[in-house]
Amino acid sequence: MTNVAMMMNLLAVNPILTGIFVALGVIVLLVLITNLHVVPQAKVYVIERLGGYHTTWGTGLHFKIPFVDRIAKKINKMEQVADFPPQPVITKDNVRMQIDTVVFYQITDAKLYCYGHATPMTAIENLTSTTLRNIIGDMELDETLTSRDIINAKMRSILDEATDPWGIKVSRVELKNIIPPKEIQDAMEKQMKAERERRESILRAEGEKNSAILVAEGRKQSQILEAEAEKQSRILRAEAEKQSQVLKAEGEAEAILKIQQATADGIRMINEANPGDGVVALKSLETLEKVADGQATKIIIPSEIQNVAGLVASVKGIAEDK
Repeated sequence: MTNVAMMMNLLAVNPILTGIFVALGVIVLLVLITNLHVVPQAKVYVIERLGGYHTTWGTGLHFKIPFVDRIAKKINKMEQVADFPPQPVITKDNVRMQIDTVVFYQITDAKLYCYGHATPMTAIENLTSTTLRNIIGDMELDETLTSRDIINAKMRSILDEATDPWGIKVSRVELKNIIPPKEIQDAMEKQMKAERERRESILRAEGEKNSAILVAEGRKQSQILEAEAEKQSRILRAEAEKQSQVLKAEGEAEAILKIQQATADGIRMINEANPGDGVVALKSLETLEKVADGQATKIIIPSEIQNVAGLVASVKGIAEDK
């Protein structure tokens, strides 16, 4: 406490010394702040100490020792794309053309990437060009135009193996454009035009064939429907005729039943009235009269009719007496 008090008294007495201490404190604070580094996601920092590789910083907060440590390189760990300009190549059948490639790569080892090669991207470009010439040189033009997947796979395999010591992984290689000479392009366009016209003719003929099939099928279906409709119409007419005959028969049967019922009711009423012999005889005569009015040529008269005739004569005599 005595030393601190003496220091405070000294600073209070000497303003210049106070300013020096404040300046030194500010400088120290600035040095500390400027040497704090935050490494973002998907990036790494390669750190050198006194000129040699020291460590690799990952994502997070880090402190660099002033005047001793140095950030040698900031490396992006995400997948990246290298689009190289067209490269002249010659096919097996001596056709010269231009091919530009796209290489998808990712830095997997930051230390190897920094110290494995001075210019890794230039090396990848030259290696891509050389590999492409070697592969295309063993293929003819038609095979080159139709074998992109094979070429891509071969190039990816060769480049990935060659760049592994540099801390680089080649994930995919794509042939973006294959540009043959002008005369070959014209011939290819003519061939494509002829192929399109051929396909158009085939499609037109196929369409006409399908149209004819559909028309015939429609006519067939129409005839089937008409025959089915006629069949249904006949069935309905026969069903209606049958129903009409049934109803007519039922009506006649009902009429006969009513007549028989009426006759039965008449007989029952006569029986209930207990008619005399004279009434019965008269009814018999009425019936005989109706029979005689018919078309029969012979009439058989029962023997009881004689008694009825006598009864009629008696009735007639009584009526005359009266």
